[in-house]
This record gives sequence, structure tokens and C-alpha cells, in this order.
Amino acid sequence: MKAVVLRDFGEPDVLQVADVEPPSLQAGEVLIDVVAAGLNRADAQQRRGVYPPPPGASEYPGLEVSGRIADGGGSAFLRGDAVVALLSGGGYAGQVAVLAGQVLPVPAGVDLVAAAALPEVAATVYSNLVLVAGLRSGETLLIHGASGGIGTMAIQFARALGARTIVTAGTPEKLDYARSLGAEVCVNYREQDFVAEVGAATEGRGADVILDVVGAKYLGRNVEALAMGGRLVVIGLQGGVKAEVNLGSLMGKRASVTGTTLRSRPVEEKSAIMAGVREHVWPLISNGSISVPVDRTFPLSEVVQAHQYFDSGQHTGKVLLTL
Repeated sequence: MKAVVLRDFGEPDVLQVADVEPPSLQAGEVLIDVVAAGLNRADAQQRRGVYPPPPGASEYPGLEVSGRIADGGGSAFLRGDAVVALLSGGGYAGQVAVLAGQVLPVPAGVDLVAAAALPEVAATVYSNLVLVAGLRSGETLLIHGASGGIGTMAIQFARALGARTIVTAGTPEKLDYARSLGAEVCVNYREQDFVAEVGAATEGRGADVILDVVGAKYLGRNVEALAMGGRLVVIGLQGGVKAEVNLGSLMGKRASVTGTTLRSRPVEEKSAIMAGVREHVWPLISNGSISVPVDRTFPLSEVVQAHQYFDSGQHTGKVLLTL
């Protein structure tokens, strides 16, 4: 089968399509003929050599796919079923083998290619906003990186929960896009102070929950922007890994800071998260409350160009590879 391999670590040109052996099916797994795979920040970090796959995972990049069941492996899935899967790696390939608990049917009404945009972002948003932060109706959510795959899903999911959303992005076009998805307050971080804007939008109260992909660069200011009892959830490190925080402010607000990753979680947790996604997110997609924003698709043979585009930060929504 065809798969994307890393010749080295570095810029996108280290990615190469090669002929490799297909995966072998293990107990509890299903085999999927891949139709499309989503690009994620973790893939770019793996390419750079700073985010290796967890032990036992495929060395090929790719954390989410859509496709059709080639072998159900004794599970409830049947050959030919249209599915999506959450992976620890290996998605940039013609086939993937994955535990059945990390596989879901494609939501009703969603195109099979576009469905590849769903597993990673849906699992990330649901697990962090609901299971970690406990976001509730009437609360205010601040989302950094509003125009990417996670941001666009988070805006829509929060709106469906009845929460108010404040978002940050770096261009008017990206903010307009976030607004079209339901963001209520849009902050250009290049021109505005998001702490001040959150304060103004909440009459000084602050954000109940912050979903942050930036990390160290924003840590202190995020704490400033939190409401009493606020919850900061850090899911990315685009702005660095080390920072100081005013513990007095954190304690005074009775606030919490949680850092999470999805890729390295135990399989039992991933299966539980995907079950929650099926119950709580899939119906919102099927009834049109949440759309599937896909910016561009590239054939697998153009994986280098796909990563160059992804790295440019121009995209709004997901970037996909098709096979």
C-alpha cells in the first residue's frame, strides 16, 4: 500500500510517499480502507521531530481518517461500512488497523471525504470542554486559534451547549469566519488585548473556560482573563512550553489549569471519549447544528504541498489528504 514516510525531520519536504507493507489485524481491531486523512498540528510536530508517536503506534503520520471497513475483525462493523477513526498514528496510508472502540460510523448527511475532518477535533473538543472543563449553558468560553479545526468545532459545540463564545484570531478574515460559525465576540490578537476585551465583554467577570492552543506565551494573561472559579485548559504549545504564573491570582480566583493531550491516552479512555462523541456530538452534526468546515483537500501525492499550506496558517477549517 501507499503511505507517507519521514525521510528525516524538518520542513515538509522530508515527507515522502512510499510503498509499504499493509498493517496486520490484531485482536479487537478493524481494518479500514482509507479514503481521506485529516492534517493536525501533531502531524507537523511529528514531522519536525518533537512529537514522536506513542510506543506501539504506527510511525506514519496521521491521527484521523475516514474510509470503509475492509475487515470488521469480529466487531459489529461490516465490510463496506462508512466510518471514521481516531488513531495514534498511521493515517497517511492506504489502510489502517485500529481498535473498534475508536471507530464510529460516519454521521448521517456527511460526505465520506469531509468526515475525515471530524474524529480528532470532535474528540478533542468534547473531551476538553465537557469532561475536563465542564462547560455549561450560560457560561463564557474563550477560544484561542478560532479559525483552525479545533477552534471551528469548539465555537459550534459551545453554541449548541448554550455557552457564549469569545474568540481570538490574527486576521479580519479569520474573525469573520469565526463569527459566521457563531462566535459572539471576536478579538484580533495582533491589534487588541484579549484580556481587556474579555473583561469588557463580560462586565469585568472574565471567562469561565479558556481553551488554549498557545501555551506558555499566553499562560499569565489567560489566568488574568479567567473568571472566579474559571478553568483554563491547555491543549497546545504553539507559544512555548515554559512560563511563570501568578499563583496568588490563580488561588484568589479559585481557578484551575489543566493540560491535556489526546494521542497518548490509554485506549480505554479513547474509546470512552469516542462513545461520548457519538452520543453528544454526532446528533448535532446530523441535524445541522455543527457543520464540517473543510478548507482544502490535497491528494496523498501532494502531501508536501498540503503541509506547506498547513504550516502557512492560511487555512480556515481543516486540511485533508485524499487517497
